[in-house]
Amino acid sequence: MPRQLHVEIERFPVAGRFTIARGSRTEIVVVTATIEEDGIRGRGECVPYGRYGETVEGVAALVESLRDRIAAGLDRQALQAEMPAGAARNALDCALWDLDAKRTGVPAHVTAGLDRIAPVTTAYTISLDAPAAMAAAAAKAAARPILKIKLGAPEGDLERIAAIREAVPDATIFADANEGWTEQNLDAHLAACAAAGVALVEQPVPADRDALLAGRHRPVPVCADESVHDRHGLEALVGRYDAINIKLDKTGGLTEALALAGEADRLGLGIMVGCMLGTSLAMAPAMLVTPRARFVDLDGPLLLARERDVTLRYDGSIVHPPASALWG
Repeated sequence: MPRQLHVEIERFPVAGRFTIARGSRTEIVVVTATIEEDGIRGRGECVPYGRYGETVEGVAALVESLRDRIAAGLDRQALQAEMPAGAARNALDCALWDLDAKRTGVPAHVTAGLDRIAPVTTAYTISLDAPAAMAAAAAKAAARPILKIKLGAPEGDLERIAAIREAVPDATIFADANEGWTEQNLDAHLAACAAAGVALVEQPVPADRDALLAGRHRPVPVCADESVHDRHGLEALVGRYDAINIKLDKTGGLTEALALAGEADRLGLGIMVGCMLGTSLAMAPAMLVTPRARFVDLDGPLLLARERDVTLRYDGSIVHPPASALWG
Protein backbone atom coordinates (compact mmCIF):
# COMPACT_ATOMS: atom_id res chain seq x y z
CA MET A 1 0.00 0.00 0.00
CA PRO A 2 1.48 3.40 -0.96
CA ARG A 3 2.39 5.96 1.64
CA GLN A 4 -0.45 8.22 2.65
CA LEU A 5 -0.08 11.87 3.64
CA HIS A 6 -2.41 13.53 6.14
CA VAL A 7 -2.25 17.29 6.73
CA GLU A 8 -3.88 18.98 9.71
CA ILE A 9 -4.08 22.56 10.96
CA GLU A 10 -4.02 22.65 14.78
CA ARG A 11 -4.36 25.41 17.35
CA PHE A 12 -2.86 25.63 20.84
CA PRO A 13 -3.43 28.42 23.37
CA VAL A 14 -0.54 30.46 24.70
CA ALA A 15 -0.20 30.85 28.47
CA GLY A 16 -1.20 34.51 28.65
CA ARG A 17 0.17 36.63 25.80
CA PHE A 18 3.41 36.22 23.85
CA THR A 19 4.77 39.53 22.55
CA ILE A 20 7.76 40.44 20.39
CA ALA A 21 8.60 43.62 18.50
CA ARG A 22 6.39 42.54 15.57
CA GLY A 23 3.21 41.83 17.55
CA SER A 24 1.41 39.65 20.10
CA ARG A 25 -0.25 36.23 20.07
CA THR A 26 -2.60 34.38 22.39
CA GLU A 27 -2.55 31.15 20.39
CA ILE A 28 -0.33 29.35 17.92
CA VAL A 29 -1.47 27.74 14.69
CA VAL A 30 0.64 24.86 13.39
CA VAL A 31 0.55 22.58 10.37
CA THR A 32 1.10 18.90 11.14
CA ALA A 33 2.09 16.38 8.46
CA THR A 34 1.57 12.66 9.08
CA ILE A 35 2.99 10.11 6.65
CA GLU A 36 1.62 6.59 7.06
CA GLU A 37 2.99 3.39 5.59
CA ASP A 38 1.84 -0.12 6.50
CA GLY A 39 0.15 1.17 9.63
CA ILE A 40 3.25 3.02 10.83
CA ARG A 41 3.06 6.80 11.15
CA GLY A 42 5.70 9.50 11.12
CA ARG A 43 4.82 13.05 12.13
CA GLY A 44 6.28 16.51 11.69
CA GLU A 45 5.08 19.93 12.82
CA CYS A 46 5.78 23.34 11.37
CA VAL A 47 4.87 26.90 12.31
CA PRO A 48 4.14 29.15 9.29
CA TYR A 49 5.69 32.56 9.88
CA GLY A 50 4.40 35.76 8.33
CA ARG A 51 7.82 37.43 8.53
CA TYR A 52 8.92 35.05 5.78
CA GLY A 53 5.78 35.47 3.67
CA GLU A 54 4.14 32.28 4.92
CA THR A 55 0.48 31.73 5.80
CA VAL A 56 -1.08 28.73 7.49
CA GLU A 57 -3.29 28.00 4.49
CA GLY A 58 -0.46 28.47 2.03
CA VAL A 59 1.89 26.17 3.91
CA ALA A 60 -0.80 23.50 4.32
CA ALA A 61 -1.48 23.66 0.57
CA LEU A 62 2.22 23.40 -0.21
CA VAL A 63 2.51 20.29 1.95
CA GLU A 64 -0.61 18.84 0.26
CA SER A 65 0.93 19.47 -3.15
CA LEU A 66 3.46 16.71 -2.54
CA ARG A 67 0.84 14.07 -1.76
CA ASP A 68 1.47 12.12 -4.97
CA ARG A 69 5.25 12.37 -4.64
CA ILE A 70 5.07 11.11 -1.06
CA ALA A 71 2.86 8.21 -2.19
CA ALA A 72 5.46 7.39 -4.85
CA GLY A 73 8.17 7.09 -2.18
CA LEU A 74 9.78 10.54 -2.05
CA ASP A 75 12.62 10.37 0.48
CA ARG A 76 14.33 13.06 2.55
CA GLN A 77 17.16 13.59 0.11
CA ALA A 78 14.84 14.07 -2.86
CA LEU A 79 12.62 16.37 -0.79
CA GLN A 80 15.46 18.89 -0.46
CA ALA A 81 15.40 19.50 -4.21
CA GLU A 82 11.63 19.22 -4.52
CA MET A 83 10.73 22.05 -2.15
CA PRO A 84 12.48 25.22 -0.92
CA ALA A 85 13.55 25.78 2.68
CA GLY A 86 10.73 26.86 4.95
CA ALA A 87 7.94 25.62 7.17
CA ALA A 88 6.28 23.27 4.66
CA ARG A 89 9.45 21.32 3.96
CA ASN A 90 10.15 21.17 7.69
CA ALA A 91 6.88 19.35 8.42
CA LEU A 92 7.51 16.80 5.67
CA ASP A 93 11.21 16.32 6.38
CA CYS A 94 10.62 15.68 10.08
CA ALA A 95 7.73 13.34 9.32
CA LEU A 96 10.02 11.31 7.05
CA TRP A 97 12.73 11.15 9.74
CA ASP A 98 10.12 9.92 12.22
CA LEU A 99 8.67 7.38 9.79
CA ASP A 100 12.11 5.98 8.94
CA ALA A 101 12.95 5.60 12.63
CA LYS A 102 9.71 3.79 13.41
CA ARG A 103 9.92 1.53 10.35
CA THR A 104 13.54 0.51 10.84
CA GLY A 105 13.79 0.59 14.62
CA VAL A 106 16.90 2.78 14.28
CA PRO A 107 16.48 5.95 16.34
CA ALA A 108 16.73 9.20 14.44
CA HIS A 109 19.74 10.36 16.46
CA VAL A 110 21.66 7.24 15.39
CA THR A 111 20.81 7.92 11.75
CA ALA A 112 22.10 11.45 12.32
CA GLY A 113 25.44 10.03 13.51
CA LEU A 114 24.98 10.67 17.24
CA ASP A 115 25.73 8.15 19.97
CA ARG A 116 23.18 9.75 22.27
CA ILE A 117 21.31 12.96 23.03
CA ALA A 118 21.89 14.38 26.48
CA PRO A 119 19.40 16.55 28.38
CA VAL A 120 20.12 20.25 27.89
CA THR A 121 19.20 23.49 29.60
CA THR A 122 16.98 25.74 27.52
CA ALA A 123 16.52 29.47 27.73
CA TYR A 124 13.11 30.69 28.88
CA THR A 125 11.59 33.65 27.08
CA ILE A 126 10.36 36.86 28.71
CA SER A 127 7.90 38.60 26.38
CA LEU A 128 8.29 42.23 25.37
CA ASP A 129 6.50 44.59 27.77
CA ALA A 130 7.11 47.70 29.84
CA PRO A 131 10.42 47.59 31.78
CA ALA A 132 8.78 47.05 35.17
CA ALA A 133 6.51 44.31 33.84
CA MET A 134 9.42 42.48 32.21
CA ALA A 135 11.47 42.79 35.39
CA ALA A 136 8.59 41.29 37.36
CA ALA A 137 8.25 38.43 34.87
CA ALA A 138 11.99 37.79 35.04
CA ALA A 139 11.90 37.76 38.85
CA LYS A 140 9.05 35.24 38.73
CA ALA A 141 11.23 33.04 36.51
CA ALA A 142 14.38 33.57 38.59
CA ALA A 143 14.73 29.85 39.26
CA ARG A 144 15.43 29.34 35.56
CA PRO A 145 19.17 29.74 34.88
CA ILE A 146 18.87 31.19 31.35
CA LEU A 147 16.41 33.89 30.33
CA LYS A 148 15.86 35.21 26.83
CA ILE A 149 14.46 38.74 26.89
CA LYS A 150 12.52 40.13 23.96
CA LEU A 151 13.54 43.67 22.99
CA GLY A 152 13.34 45.80 19.87
CA ALA A 153 10.59 48.30 20.76
CA PRO A 154 10.96 51.87 19.47
CA GLU A 155 11.72 53.11 23.01
CA GLY A 156 12.65 51.76 26.41
CA ASP A 157 15.09 48.93 25.68
CA LEU A 158 17.88 50.50 27.75
CA GLU A 159 15.53 50.62 30.73
CA ARG A 160 14.35 47.06 30.08
CA ILE A 161 17.91 45.71 30.07
CA ALA A 162 18.82 47.45 33.33
CA ALA A 163 15.57 46.55 35.10
CA ILE A 164 15.77 42.87 34.17
CA ARG A 165 19.41 42.55 35.25
CA GLU A 166 18.53 44.13 38.60
CA ALA A 167 15.64 41.68 39.02
CA VAL A 168 17.74 38.59 38.18
CA PRO A 169 21.37 39.36 39.05
CA ASP A 170 22.53 35.75 38.67
CA ALA A 171 20.73 34.63 35.50
CA THR A 172 22.40 34.15 32.14
CA ILE A 173 20.59 36.52 29.78
CA PHE A 174 20.17 36.40 26.02
CA ALA A 175 18.66 39.48 24.36
CA ASP A 176 16.60 39.19 21.18
CA ALA A 177 15.90 42.46 19.39
CA ASN A 178 13.98 40.85 16.49
CA GLU A 179 15.52 43.29 13.98
CA GLY A 180 14.32 46.26 16.05
CA TRP A 181 17.48 48.33 16.55
CA THR A 182 18.79 51.00 14.19
CA GLU A 183 22.11 52.40 13.06
CA GLN A 184 21.53 55.32 15.44
CA ASN A 185 20.93 53.27 18.62
CA LEU A 186 22.84 50.06 17.92
CA ASP A 187 26.06 50.97 19.72
CA ALA A 188 24.23 52.27 22.80
CA HIS A 189 22.14 49.11 23.06
CA LEU A 190 25.13 46.80 22.64
CA ALA A 191 27.01 48.78 25.29
CA ALA A 192 24.06 48.48 27.67
CA CYS A 193 23.95 44.73 27.08
CA ALA A 194 27.67 44.48 27.78
CA ALA A 195 27.31 46.49 30.99
CA ALA A 196 24.49 44.17 32.11
CA GLY A 197 26.52 41.05 31.37
CA VAL A 198 24.24 39.86 28.57
CA ALA A 199 25.73 36.71 27.05
CA LEU A 200 24.36 37.04 23.52
CA VAL A 201 22.40 39.52 21.40
CA GLU A 202 20.18 38.02 18.72
CA GLN A 203 19.41 39.77 15.41
CA PRO A 204 19.82 43.40 16.52
CA VAL A 205 19.24 44.95 13.09
CA PRO A 206 17.03 44.13 10.09
CA ALA A 207 18.29 41.27 7.96
CA ASP A 208 18.80 43.61 5.00
CA ARG A 209 20.99 45.89 7.14
CA ASP A 210 23.59 43.27 8.12
CA ALA A 211 26.31 45.48 6.69
CA LEU A 212 25.93 47.69 9.79
CA LEU A 213 27.65 44.93 11.77
CA ALA A 214 30.63 44.47 9.45
CA GLY A 215 33.81 45.66 11.12
CA ARG A 216 31.88 47.10 14.04
CA HIS A 217 33.03 46.70 17.62
CA ARG A 218 30.72 44.14 19.21
CA PRO A 219 31.17 44.09 22.99
CA VAL A 220 28.65 41.23 23.16
CA PRO A 221 28.53 38.26 20.77
CA VAL A 222 25.87 38.81 18.09
CA CYS A 223 23.74 35.98 16.68
CA ALA A 224 21.97 35.94 13.30
CA ASP A 225 18.37 34.75 13.21
CA GLU A 226 16.26 36.33 10.47
CA SER A 227 19.49 36.75 8.47
CA VAL A 228 20.10 33.01 8.10
CA HIS A 229 17.82 30.27 6.84
CA ASP A 230 19.94 27.56 5.25
CA ARG A 231 23.50 27.23 3.98
CA HIS A 232 22.89 29.64 1.11
CA GLY A 233 24.61 32.92 1.90
CA LEU A 234 26.01 31.71 5.21
CA GLU A 235 29.61 32.61 4.33
CA ALA A 236 28.59 36.25 3.83
CA LEU A 237 27.66 36.47 7.53
CA VAL A 238 31.23 35.80 8.67
CA GLY A 239 32.59 39.00 10.18
CA ARG A 240 29.11 40.36 10.75
CA TYR A 241 27.87 37.80 13.25
CA ASP A 242 29.51 35.59 15.84
CA ALA A 243 26.84 32.87 15.84
CA ILE A 244 23.70 31.75 14.02
CA ASN A 245 20.31 30.61 15.27
CA ILE A 246 19.29 27.36 13.57
CA LYS A 247 15.52 26.88 13.49
CA LEU A 248 14.03 23.96 11.62
CA ASP A 249 11.15 26.07 10.30
CA LYS A 250 13.74 28.24 8.56
CA THR A 251 16.06 25.49 7.32
CA GLY A 252 13.17 23.42 6.02
CA GLY A 253 13.75 20.50 8.34
CA LEU A 254 16.29 18.52 10.27
CA THR A 255 18.19 17.36 7.18
CA GLU A 256 19.30 20.87 6.24
CA ALA A 257 19.64 21.94 9.89
CA LEU A 258 22.34 19.31 10.46
CA ALA A 259 24.12 20.33 7.25
CA LEU A 260 23.90 24.00 8.25
CA ALA A 261 25.40 23.22 11.65
CA GLY A 262 28.31 21.48 9.98
CA GLU A 263 28.94 24.43 7.69
CA ALA A 264 28.71 26.88 10.59
CA ASP A 265 31.34 24.86 12.42
CA ARG A 266 33.59 25.01 9.38
CA LEU A 267 33.25 28.78 9.19
CA GLY A 268 33.88 29.31 12.88
CA LEU A 269 30.36 30.51 13.68
CA GLY A 270 28.81 29.56 17.01
CA ILE A 271 25.48 27.76 17.01
CA MET A 272 22.22 28.41 18.78
CA VAL A 273 19.38 25.96 18.23
CA GLY A 274 16.09 27.81 18.47
CA CYS A 275 12.42 27.45 17.73
CA MET A 276 9.24 29.17 16.71
CA LEU A 277 6.47 29.06 19.29
CA GLY A 278 5.43 25.43 18.83
CA THR A 279 4.62 22.19 20.61
CA SER A 280 6.84 19.33 21.74
CA LEU A 281 6.48 17.73 18.30
CA ALA A 282 8.33 20.71 16.80
CA MET A 283 11.03 20.74 19.50
CA ALA A 284 11.78 17.00 19.37
CA PRO A 285 13.74 16.89 16.08
CA ALA A 286 15.58 20.09 17.02
CA MET A 287 17.04 18.17 19.98
CA LEU A 288 19.30 16.40 17.46
CA VAL A 289 21.05 19.72 16.79
CA THR A 290 21.75 20.44 20.47
CA PRO A 291 25.03 18.46 20.65
CA ARG A 292 26.47 21.00 18.19
CA ALA A 293 25.00 24.05 19.92
CA ARG A 294 26.50 26.37 22.49
CA PHE A 295 23.13 28.03 23.11
CA VAL A 296 19.73 26.29 23.32
CA ASP A 297 16.33 27.97 23.08
CA LEU A 298 13.68 25.24 22.89
CA ASP A 299 11.14 26.60 25.34
CA GLY A 300 8.08 26.70 23.06
CA PRO A 301 6.04 24.15 25.03
CA LEU A 302 6.79 25.97 28.30
CA LEU A 303 4.94 29.01 26.94
CA LEU A 304 1.73 27.16 26.03
CA ALA A 305 -1.41 26.72 28.12
CA ARG A 306 -2.13 23.34 26.50
CA GLU A 307 0.20 20.82 24.88
CA ARG A 308 -0.02 17.58 22.91
CA ASP A 309 -0.97 14.30 24.59
CA VAL A 310 2.62 13.04 24.31
CA THR A 311 5.22 15.68 25.16
CA LEU A 312 8.87 16.28 25.83
CA ARG A 313 9.84 16.08 29.47
CA TYR A 314 10.94 19.34 31.05
CA ASP A 315 12.41 19.47 34.55
CA GLY A 316 12.36 23.20 35.10
CA SER A 317 14.50 24.42 32.22
CA ILE A 318 16.13 21.05 31.55
CA VAL A 319 14.67 19.41 28.46
CA HIS A 320 15.11 15.68 27.92
CA PRO A 321 15.42 13.80 24.62
CA PRO A 322 12.12 12.73 23.04
CA ALA A 323 10.59 9.36 23.70
CA SER A 324 9.88 7.35 20.54
CA ALA A 325 6.13 7.73 21.15
CA LEU A 326 6.55 11.44 20.44
CA TRP A 327 9.10 11.45 17.62
CA GLY A 328 12.19 9.74 16.27
